[in-house]
Amino acid sequence: MIDPLMLEDVRAGMAGAGIDALVLRPSPDFRYLRAAPLPGADGESYLVVALDGPPTPAGDPAQAAALVPPTARRVAVDPQMHAAELFALRLDAELVLASAVLAPLRLRKRSDEVAAMRHAAAAADAVLLAARELAWFGATELAMARRLRAMLAETGCEGAAFVLVAAGEHSADARHQPCERVINPGDALLVSVAGRWNGYCAEVARVFAVAEPPEDFDAMYSVVLAAQRAAVDRVRPGMDCAEAATIAREVIDGSGYGDYAAARAGRGIGLSPVEGPWLAAGERFEAGMTVCLEPAIYLPELFGARVADVVVCGEEGPELLSTGSRALHVLER
Repeated sequence: MIDPLMLEDVRAGMAGAGIDALVLRPSPDFRYLRAAPLPGADGESYLVVALDGPPTPAGDPAQAAALVPPTARRVAVDPQMHAAELFALRLDAELVLASAVLAPLRLRKRSDEVAAMRHAAAAADAVLLAARELAWFGATELAMARRLRAMLAETGCEGAAFVLVAAGEHSADARHQPCERVINPGDALLVSVAGRWNGYCAEVARVFAVAEPPEDFDAMYSVVLAAQRAAVDRVRPGMDCAEAATIAREVIDGSGYGDYAAARAGRGIGLSPVEGPWLAAGERFEAGMTVCLEPAIYLPELFGARVADVVVCGEEGPELLSTGSRALHVLER
């Protein structure tokens, strides 16, 4: 069932936005409201929330439409709803995005949500620690990414949001996906593991070196670590969210690597790998917000370094959910 206090907040948001009903499909918003299976829900279904009465599951868009009050003039639909689903609803009402109501509520995590993210971060930490003992030399990025994904499943995670392995010059490509590139001695190795626990994501990214670090890599990596430490310290109630990104960029700029800094230093995380709060001017941190701080430096065609950890904005300041070492680890051949 949906928590009564949550439902009260949702309906208050609906009333404030002039929304008569929500229609959700399986998605992060759907998962947010469905803390437990609803009576009558079988597999993937829809969920209709009106201003009165209990939230009700439906098996298809037509059933969902029948549950919308006939007097509804403004209906909020799931942001991930497909065009075919929207046409199938056939609602004689103005359609708006449900994120107008749910996104502000999802910004501040409850204790159970933070606990789920802490589990996911601990699982990622465990995988990255065990990864130090794997045989990397001669393996491909793709093979090692598959191995890490399997190891994450063994921790009990319900799935992987993503797993990244990028070796050598590929570690300097922010959009790289694991491929058949062979991992060799002297490679910088960017490894990121993002698992899900009870629907909630947590990413942990670390940097390794195979046999020995590339020339000048240690110095660059120390700048990335300093940038992340400075950003973490800005995650406090009342602080402008943009300051976390600004201070990370200032550290990198001051080191001389400013032209090679990643475009962003972090993003919100929760039921989605990328969500609010955004590290942008005008938004302020509040207790319960969760962000993934991930400053990076990318030297094209050479190597890159990115460190990522989930940080909770607590009443007294920041709390890192991942506890594994951030020191550069040199992998044996």
